[in-house]
Amino acid sequence: MARPGRPCCSGSMKATTTGTAPATDIRRAVEDAIWAPSVHNTQPWRFGVRGARIALCADGDRRLDASDPDGREMLISCGAALLNLRIALHARGHDTTVRILPDPDRPHLLADVEATPGALADDDALFLHAQIRRRRSHRGGFQAAPVPPGLLAAFRDDAGRDGARLIQAVDANVQGALAALTNAAEHSRRRSPAHTAETARWAPAPGTRRTDGVQQGAYPRETPRTAPHFASRDFARGHGWGLAAAPAEAAPGAVLLLVTPADGPAHWLRTGQALQRVLLRAAGHGLAAAYHSQALLVPELRAFIRTTFCGNAYPQLLLRLGVPDGEPLQSVRRPVEEVLFDDR
Repeated sequence: MARPGRPCCSGSMKATTTGTAPATDIRRAVEDAIWAPSVHNTQPWRFGVRGARIALCADGDRRLDASDPDGREMLISCGAALLNLRIALHARGHDTTVRILPDPDRPHLLADVEATPGALADDDALFLHAQIRRRRSHRGGFQAAPVPPGLLAAFRDDAGRDGARLIQAVDANVQGALAALTNAAEHSRRRSPAHTAETARWAPAPGTRRTDGVQQGAYPRETPRTAPHFASRDFARGHGWGLAAAPAEAAPGAVLLLVTPADGPAHWLRTGQALQRVLLRAAGHGLAAAYHSQALLVPELRAFIRTTFCGNAYPQLLLRLGVPDGEPLQSVRRPVEEVLFDDR
């Protein structure tokens, strides 16, 4: 995705009250939205407020140039933030009307959300909303306890609501092949100076005061081995950073591919919304996700996975779900003032 010629959101947020949704509700909803997961915790979003309308914009300066030149993972991240925003508004008694990619002349304007007074939130919306700030990406091991089949069915329904589909890799050979492709892609990345520099940019040393990036409290010092083993990204880069006392071996959890019937910005945004709905429900049942999408960043490997394991659907994410082992991993977020603007 090309970088924007001008920001789609600019100015400063003013405390106003509209005839439809109080500004305090909108601000709090944006405060919830920024707790979405994002690739390397880049937090590549901006929110412009104009009355009861919220414009979700991609921050092109936070796109990963080496790993994500097309902006696919950036838009998946923004889609997750969009789902958080919708749920947060609904939990506060507002319905939402969402237009995806409403202006072709502003490619970084991803969605226009209008909040209007609605019925009281249902129990499911309140349940998902309660998980927004509890959910964490997991880079450690999983316990041996399997994911209940009923929950996996609920996750598939959740993904379908937002236009995506979850495919579980049950067969050991399929799991082994996906693990091998992930490992090959990760080894290739570690040989690339561009990828190494990009990882260094977004994985700061301990003691940093930054409010973005993958910091020491977000990954284990040593990644537990699983069978088959899915390589993790090397955020420590040989420095010995990370949380100590990770178990030497762990269960792989449920191996899943999140796919869409077509490919492009609208489908990447749908992927992010589907992903976040699944992650929130998982968090509410004590589960977490580990991401292993390195192979999907290599066009040839992504095409192979698509035709071999996805029935020609487009794979957008490879993840594992399970009961996290070890101490809870940490995350940071930028202050809402850095991403919230008056868009009038």
